[in-house]
Formats: sequence, C-alpha cells, structure tokens
Amino acid sequence: MLNSLYLISNKVCSLTPANKKTNYSLKIILKSLFLFVIISYQSVFTQTVSVPLVALDDISFNVKVNGLPDTLSTVKLAFKSDTQKKSFLLFPHNGNIDTSLVINETGKFTVKLAGFETESQTVRVIPGILSIIPPLLAILLALIFRQVILSLIFGVYIGAVFIYDYNPLTGLLRLVDKYIINSLSDVSHIQIVVFTLLFGGMIGLISKSGGTRGIANVITKFAKTRRSTMLSTWLSGLLIFFDDYANSLIVGNLMRPVTDKMKISREKLSFIVDATAAPVASVFIISSWIGYEVGLIQQGLNMIGSTENAYSTFLVTIPYRFYPLMMIAFVFMISYLRRDFGPMLKAERRAVETGKVTAAEIDITKDLSESSELFGNEDKAKWYNGVVPILVIIFGTIAGLVYTGISKLNLLGVTDYGIRDIISNSDSYLALLWSSFGACVVAAVMIISQKIMKLHETIDAWFIGIRSMLLAALILTLAWAIGSITVEMKTADYIISIISDSISPHYLPVIVFIVSALISFATGTSWGTMAIMMPIVIPLASSVSALYNLPAIETTIILHGVISSVLAGCVFGDHCSPISDTTILSSMASGCDHVDHVRTQLPYAIVVAIVGMLLGDIPTAFGLSPYISLVLIGIVLLGIIFIFGRKVNQAGGYKTG
Repeated sequence: MLNSLYLISNKVCSLTPANKKTNYSLKIILKSLFLFVIISYQSVFTQTVSVPLVALDDISFNVKVNGLPDTLSTVKLAFKSDTQKKSFLLFPHNGNIDTSLVINETGKFTVKLAGFETESQTVRVIPGILSIIPPLLAILLALIFRQVILSLIFGVYIGAVFIYDYNPLTGLLRLVDKYIINSLSDVSHIQIVVFTLLFGGMIGLISKSGGTRGIANVITKFAKTRRSTMLSTWLSGLLIFFDDYANSLIVGNLMRPVTDKMKISREKLSFIVDATAAPVASVFIISSWIGYEVGLIQQGLNMIGSTENAYSTFLVTIPYRFYPLMMIAFVFMISYLRRDFGPMLKAERRAVETGKVTAAEIDITKDLSESSELFGNEDKAKWYNGVVPILVIIFGTIAGLVYTGISKLNLLGVTDYGIRDIISNSDSYLALLWSSFGACVVAAVMIISQKIMKLHETIDAWFIGIRSMLLAALILTLAWAIGSITVEMKTADYIISIISDSISPHYLPVIVFIVSALISFATGTSWGTMAIMMPIVIPLASSVSALYNLPAIETTIILHGVISSVLAGCVFGDHCSPISDTTILSSMASGCDHVDHVRTQLPYAIVVAIVGMLLGDIPTAFGLSPYISLVLIGIVLLGIIFIFGRKVNQAGGYKTG
C-alpha cells in the first residue's frame, strides 16, 4: 500500500507542467503527504506489548499484545536478559493477546515481539519470597514497636524499593507520589475518609453537648439491684454503639458509682464496659468503625475483580462474626445469672465479702479530669440530643441505600426487585455521606437552638470530633497503599503457591481468625491488623477456592468467612490485649487496676473465642448456617457458665445454685 502511494506521487509529479519551480513545490507537498500517511499508518497499526514492572519467579504474570494483523495465527514473544533467553509462542485473537506467562528464573528481561518493530518493554523477575516481606515486615514492626502507622509506612516503602529496581531513593519517592496519592485519588476512598471524619464530628457534637451522658442517665434509673445494675451497664454499652472510645469512657465513668454501691467489683465493671465497646461498634450497621471496615472490604473485592457491593458484604458477614456477637451475649448471661468463674469469681467474692470493689487503692482523679470534657454540661445533658442525631444517621443511611438502589435499578430497566436487590445495587458511600453530614447539621442546630453552646463552641466541638478521626483516616490511606503493593507484587499468589497443596479452603476462616487475633493481641490495635490482613486474605480465599474448584456458593461462603474472621479476630485483640487503647480506657474509666482488668477478663475472652472457632468458624465454612452456629455457641457457653460458674451470696461466700 505504501509503495503504491509512493509510485502514484512520482507519477503525478511527472504529469505536471515543465515548470521546475512548480514541479518542485508539488513534489514537496506530495512527499509531505506521503510521510503523513506513513506516520498515520504506523500509529494505527503499531503493535504494543504490555508487561508488569515486576513479576515473581514461578508465578504467572499477565502479558497483553495489541495491534497485531487479524490474519496472524501465531506470534513469538522473546524475553532476553544478560545471561538467559526465554521465548513463548502465543496465539492472537482478533489481533490481540491477553494471556499469562511464567518465568522460573530471576533477572531483568527485555521483551520483544519477534518480526515486528515494537518498543521494547522490561520486566524484572524477582524471588517470590520478597513478595511477603512488605506485609510481614509491617506485622513484625507493629509487634516490636507497637506503632502501626510507622509499620505500614515502612512496609509500603520496602515494597516500592523492591518494585523499582531496589533503588531506595526511587522507592521513597514512589511511596509518596504514587502509592499514597493513588490511595487518595480513588473517589470511593475519599468518600470513606470524608464519612469517617464527619462521623467523628457528630460524635464530638453530641458528646460535648451532653447528649451521650443524657442517654446513660436514663439507663441508670433502672439500676436497683446487682443484677439490674450489671444489665443496665450492659444495656448502656449497647446503646452507645456508635464509637468504642466514647462507649468505654462514658459507661465506665457513669456506672462506677452505681456499681460501687451494689458491691460489684471494678474488675467486673471494666469487663462489661470493655466487652460492649469494640464488639458492639464493630458489628453495628452504623458506627465509627463502619467506614473503615467497608473501605477495606471494598479494596479486597476490587483486588479479585468482584462487583459485589461492599456494604452489603459487610451486612452479610455480621452473622459470621461469632466472637463479638457471642461476647455480647456472654456478658448478658454472666450478668443475668450472676455466675462467675476463674479470677473474676475471686474479685466478686472480695467485693461482696469485704466491700472492697478494687484490690488496690487507685487514684482516678487525673483520669476523670482528662475524660470529663467528653460529657459536656451535666445540667444540660438531654438524652434526645444524643438520640436524634443517631437516628438521623441510621434512618438517613437506610433511606440513602434505598434511594440509590432503586435509582440504579430503574436506570438498568429493572422493575421487579426486592430489598436484597435494592441493597446490593445501592451506593453505600453516598448514603453514609448524606446521613453523616445530615446528622452533623441536625446536632449543631439542636445545640445552638437550645443555647447549650455558642456557635463558635459548637464548631470547636465539631472539629474536636473530626480531629479524633484523623488517625483512622491516615491508617486507612496507608492500608490502601500497602494493599496496592501486595497486588503489584502478587503476595497472595505466592502464598497460594506455598499452601495450596497443604490446606483446604474450608479451614481458612478459622486460621485467619487465629492469626488476626494473635496479631491484634500482640499489637493492641484492631484497625492496624485489619489494614494488614484484609488485602491478603480476600485474594487468598478467592484463589484457593478456585484451585479446589469449589462452586460459586461455597466460594462465597469462604470469602465471607475470611472477611468476618479478620473483623472478629481483630476485636479479640482490641478487647483483651493489655496494650489495646480500649482496654486501657475501660480500666481507666472504671477505676480498675489495669493488670487486674486484663487478668480477670482474659479467661472469658479465650473461652468465647475457642467455642466460637469450634462451633462457628469451622462448621459454617462447610455450609452450616451461621444462625445455627450462634444458637449452638450460646448453648455451650450457657452450659460452661452453669458448670463452672458460681453465684456470690450477698451475705458473703458463694454457692453453686
């Protein structure tokens, strides 16, 4: 075709008048046109090869070739390094290739398409063991230094160094300008961050205005006996579900004088407070945890190419979170039956027999002064100032889910749908944003209209609440960044290649729970553990299930199981680790010695965790309904309380009946 155009241009020039100047000008025009056609032709039909920056030895990586002639049946792709050569025969489809290749040697390979003038590409094949170093390093540093942010930053940095040719300076630059920026450039990520900050602002408003204290004041009116006092404390923890920090500080400080009067040990109070803080906040459909959890779930689903709605996945996994759900139920059983065992029984006997609600004299004056600003003005503490904004965010989210779900279904032309279809097609991020912003506005209007605080004080309270969530936003950003690193380095694929022949996917949920529980217990942070674990376990569950050719239903069960196991296992550590912030806050607000608090509640936590794994995580992975598991776990826990638990008499001592 190009030769024909060239001959035609010369022929046209020969037919022109014998004017040298005109003939020369015409030739210039035709030659330029010819060059333009050549460039256009090459731009349209140029072949392109796409390979990743880095690949792992013995692990498949994706290769794409575009722009091949439609008539071409085979093509050879050559990989060449300084010491070795590899070639692969590929089979195009409609002029394109999208396939996976495996190189079982390490090195820097230049990729060329045989027979075509293509721009060369480079792929670095590195040892597979390097792919697990970034997340593993993040875990180890968190264990050693107990600094999650520093650990995540270093994990992302090391991954960037590995990806960019082991260059420490380039890795540092990519840490900032690629991985952190890309984490925040995603619209859904920004929506989650904004929701988290707005929710913190709402907590700041209702706490400073005395709304949360007003809610708790109503509950304390029902505390007339030891049983009703413990149940009132438990109920307070359930109602202040929106934030675990506010839960621990408010319930502990508020109920301590009442439980002291009823001769309930501080160890028991701090246990009830701690066991209804993180467990409640982690499973409730609206809390300061939800944006964080949904964001991590969405990231994991994106990594495996799933179109499943992250918020609906969050809702589906709630029945599978056996530890937090059954810990809440366990506290109710212990409180209602007034039976205890282990160190807690000794603490309760001491409180009843001697009147000493704590084993040591504790000066809580400093603690009280530090947390007093959380309660606002006692004289203006009204329960509805806390309830109304919470109802706004709950019903606002539900309304937003329904509205966005129906709008999308109508856009798709679907007329016959149910509530599950609506939720699965809804935009949870928009719903959460609308409701959290609306709750902030309603809370602020109520505060100003009642003259509880002035305008500038209201804004200050709002900013204080937002500031309390900045750490969560930062951890989220770094979690997304290390998730990107694990995707680029195919961490999950490498782990799968190691364990695929030795582990059944049905045991993944219980293994994930154990690992998450150990990490969160050792580090004292649930959110940091979620950030490290979630980007790994979701692709792991998906790939291992595919290796075992599990049907779609079983794969979904395993996937939901590992997600719930991460969220539940992290709550275990957050609840009972001696270095956990909520554990420290619970003992502080309850006026209990911290070591005594950890020592007395740990046996309870371990019992619930073990029963939950045996009757929950394992059987549900094989298809048992989570609701049946919850009933079975409840029955076994009730039996343990009756067999090993003892009642403490008001007159002293204890009895079995």
